[in-house]
Amino acid sequence: MVLVAPVQQAQANPKYAGIVIDANTGKTLYEYRADNTRYPASLTKMMTVYMMFEAMEQGKLRPNTPIRVSSHAASMVPSKLGIRVGGTITAEAAIKALITKSANDVAAAVAEHLGGTESNFAQMMTRRARQLGMSSTTFRNASGLPNSGQVTTARDMARLGIALQEHFPRQFELFTTRSFTYAGVTHRNHNRLLGRIKGVDGIKTGYIRASGFNLVTSVNTGGRSIVAVVMGGRTGASRNAQMEKLIGEYLHKASRRDRGPLVARNGRASFAIKGASIASIPLDRLPVPSVTRPVGSSGGAPVVAYAPEPKPAAPVDPITTASAPDRSGWVIQIAALETEGQAVAFLRNAQNRAAGVLGNREPYVEQFVKGGVTYHRARFAGFASKSQAWGACSALESYNYSCLAYQN
Repeated sequence: MVLVAPVQQAQANPKYAGIVIDANTGKTLYEYRADNTRYPASLTKMMTVYMMFEAMEQGKLRPNTPIRVSSHAASMVPSKLGIRVGGTITAEAAIKALITKSANDVAAAVAEHLGGTESNFAQMMTRRARQLGMSSTTFRNASGLPNSGQVTTARDMARLGIALQEHFPRQFELFTTRSFTYAGVTHRNHNRLLGRIKGVDGIKTGYIRASGFNLVTSVNTGGRSIVAVVMGGRTGASRNAQMEKLIGEYLHKASRRDRGPLVARNGRASFAIKGASIASIPLDRLPVPSVTRPVGSSGGAPVVAYAPEPKPAAPVDPITTASAPDRSGWVIQIAALETEGQAVAFLRNAQNRAAGVLGNREPYVEQFVKGGVTYHRARFAGFASKSQAWGACSALESYNYSCLAYQN
């Protein structure tokens, strides 16, 4: 059962909205006005950082890539680093500046670097939000500065917090950064719960007058994992107090059982964090026709031969479909294609290009039906744990493969 009644003080605040999600299962432990429209303020920078992490994995950014500050970026109002027009900041420093100082000038500079213009980058952010299942979120800028069209919900922000952890487990550690020094000035993280509450490892604060004080918090301790959102606090202190109460009340109710990834990278989220009956719905559980075929082999070993890399119909199948009952454990998927031949060629090419990652894994093709059309998933089995599977996905992204890991 999901409790929906907030503490009386928060309930009396018309801007308040909150949610607590079990990040191991996707179950909603608590919600209040979680689907009501709110202004994200600097929670926006969670998506800006997500886009930077993704650009790094794709090779479009490196930690030392210089990001130039334009006159537009330099004109942003505080909070800001105050970099002069024409100055630069490295991508790694920019990420830390966004996480700790919540620097608006840096956010705009990043947007222009990756999107050409900030407005174009905001469209990119919105498209990515939709692909992550954030159906109620629209971005108009990269910083969260006031814009009546820049809206979200507590539920969408929780989904983004989970996506950051699942998709970028190594980079996510940057959200634990307590302070950041730039040009001789040390900036302390605005998230005062870091180091004060056991298990808190991020994520982001936010404030504009229209939104009130916002906070998304990740907690990981004792095998339990939650992401909690508080929006619309009257003060930073009251927001933090409400978050602390939510953590205290709901962390111990979270499961220690990790049921696998919850948010797909390239399409609809693999679970819906909504409503009292919500629980994680692993990929591939709906009863539609399915058949699996092993990739051709020679002498019992998978054939590893070069084939021209086909263009996938969808880099990772974003829909819920039937599972392969004869394969248990962790599996990764790198494409969903129109024909079996394309899927086989795609798997062989992946084995050839990334032999160190996939050489001893079992490639197979799984057929599924969507809207009366048959597609073919390109998958590898044989991963003993979530960390192994997601580690393989992370390694494959350096070869420009999209990848989704899940547990049968």
